[in-house]
Amino acid sequence: MTEQTAPTEYIVEIKGISKNFPGVRALDQVDFNLLPGELRGLVGKNGAGKSTLMNVLTGIYPSDAGEIAIAGKPFSLMTTTISRQMGIACVHQHSQLIPPLSIAENVFCGNLPVNRIGFVDWNRIYRETDERLSRLGLAIDSRRKVEGLSVAERQIIEIAKALFADARVIILDEATAPLPKSEVEMLFNFVRRQREKGVAFIYISHYLEEIFDLCDTVTVMKDGKNLGDYKVANLTQADLIRLISGAEVERFKHTSNARDAVVMEIQDLTRPGSYSNLSLTFREGEIVGLTGLEGCGKDALARGLFGMEPLGSGRVSIKGNSYHASDTRQAFNQGVAYLPRDRHGYGIVGLRPIRENVTLPILADLVNPTQLLDTRKEINLVTKLTQKLNVKATSIEQPVLNLSGGNQQKVVFAKLTSTNPKLLLLDEPTQGVDVQAKVEIMKIIDQLSQEGAAVVVISEEIRELLDICDRIVVMFKGKLIAEFQTNSPDTTVERILHAVEGTVQAL
Repeated sequence: MTEQTAPTEYIVEIKGISKNFPGVRALDQVDFNLLPGELRGLVGKNGAGKSTLMNVLTGIYPSDAGEIAIAGKPFSLMTTTISRQMGIACVHQHSQLIPPLSIAENVFCGNLPVNRIGFVDWNRIYRETDERLSRLGLAIDSRRKVEGLSVAERQIIEIAKALFADARVIILDEATAPLPKSEVEMLFNFVRRQREKGVAFIYISHYLEEIFDLCDTVTVMKDGKNLGDYKVANLTQADLIRLISGAEVERFKHTSNARDAVVMEIQDLTRPGSYSNLSLTFREGEIVGLTGLEGCGKDALARGLFGMEPLGSGRVSIKGNSYHASDTRQAFNQGVAYLPRDRHGYGIVGLRPIRENVTLPILADLVNPTQLLDTRKEINLVTKLTQKLNVKATSIEQPVLNLSGGNQQKVVFAKLTSTNPKLLLLDEPTQGVDVQAKVEIMKIIDQLSQEGAAVVVISEEIRELLDICDRIVVMFKGKLIAEFQTNSPDTTVERILHAVEGTVQAL
């Protein structure tokens, strides 16, 4: 049953909104109300209509039917200009700030004040930005370059910039997805302080535990419909999962496929400032979890092994042969593939079709004797891989940007699988996907291990690592400090978390 809120003056009232795309009814007569100062969660599977609804609210998409009222003022057609003027702002998962510029320059970007003789009034820019940040409780120098900020600080500056523009409603769209766990609470505390000043937030997330930590109420969407609005205090996480999926979501538990054959051996690997004296072995069919705090060295190790950054000194071998990759092409050629945490920045070419994304790293293998692309061979390969990984799309010619988050991630897996990798490096592979898609991705990882690939899962989601891995290795300040066998009764979330904090030594 949907819980009713006592009638009052809503800051946002959405009535009967519908939106159609070719062959898809994305929104179907959706109602949605938001109170001033409310923290509202918005959840649902990938493709449920969450982002489409917010795009209609912010004027990016015109609605096909329905009406939106902001602070009691109705609009039959919302535009980005009206939405911004009425105090609606959106903070996306990926920062929209310009890294080389200062905080102040980003805040005034496009509207730099000038003095009487027509020059930019830098003193005013820095003074006013510092005053505004101070009023928001942020003790941060506005002259700092954005590129030097942590990911959480960038998200907070995005919210602050929206508040400077008098935003009364701020949409946080997967805002914590790029954040390390240690910085999520910093962001949440800032949001709570602004809520006390009457700012309302709509929080879209697949991390359900964060919905319970932050939100007062939650709206569940499915197949373009609003299934109901609920008080978070009256739900359990299991209740919310059932509402989202319509059923109990199975818990996937990996069964070891590890073999004796060594795929990669790392000995005494050192890169100053990132890690030191690392020694690791990855075997055929084995899934190894690699975890630790942000900056512990796990991400630098993955990028180094894939040729994106210098690897450092030491010895690395793959299948008994010396391994070195100064770029990603060399890594691919030696059997190493990498799934990046930022799939939009590094994993997919969103405007291009599934077919082109999947075959991008292996085009040289798909040419015919005349050195032209063998399109029939390409289509057969992509069709086989997308069917194997259960990619849901209208065709392999559909642009990847139009797929749900879970299916975008599957396309990246298909691209990696096309290279027949010996070693797979997966950085936060379930980030930004719904609970059902997480299970599907874990099954894909398990299937790849069954086929003989060594898999390294880099993640801060300890419970997921316990479900999918054979062993979990913990890094702290650039060193390997603990290793846990997941089939051991002594391996618990608590013990691993202690190791992550550096308080437990190797077993």
